[in-house]
Amino acid sequence: MNAHLQPTGSAYFISPETELAENHTLSVLVTNEPGVLARVIGLFSGRGYNIESLTVSETEHESHLSRITIVTRGTPLVLEQIKAQLERIIPVHRVLDLTVRARQLGQERPIEREVALVKVVSTGEMRAETLRLADAFHAKVVDATVDHFIFELTGKSSKIDQFVSIMKPLGLNEVCRTGIAAMNRGAQGM
Repeated sequence: MNAHLQPTGSAYFISPETELAENHTLSVLVTNEPGVLARVIGLFSGRGYNIESLTVSETEHESHLSRITIVTRGTPLVLEQIKAQLERIIPVHRVLDLTVRARQLGQERPIEREVALVKVVSTGEMRAETLRLADAFHAKVVDATVDHFIFELTGKSSKIDQFVSIMKPLGLNEVCRTGIAAMNRGAQGM
């Protein structure tokens, strides 16, 4: 047996991992009932998978269905394992890898958006600069006093990251982010 193909001690030895890990956005349609989110999250924590972003909301009230959007990182093999294990959870109706689906349609990524509330504490010239930069990012002022602003910002995660980075030297005080909501382009639904 070749030395580079020797088992590594893992119970899941198949072949050496040569593919790089990448972020994927998964959309999971589930029955809206107590404990479902705990079972989904338990699958990730029990197997050591990381969740980069998590968003959950009831999407079809009459059908009692919720949509869980999960951004996770892994190799193609790990991502396939995650999807297969999610599909085995009883209240899960459908699992769709939006990243793979977008590529099949010839697109780079699915439509992904996030909402953030950003509090900046500043006075004097820094206050004027804060407002000028917030306007450049199309951030909406949702609360203001003589010593702080709270901005609402919607967009790609990278846009929010950039806004937060720019606000740090201007008095960034607090950030609250929703996590990613995602959907594929085109007429086909989930």
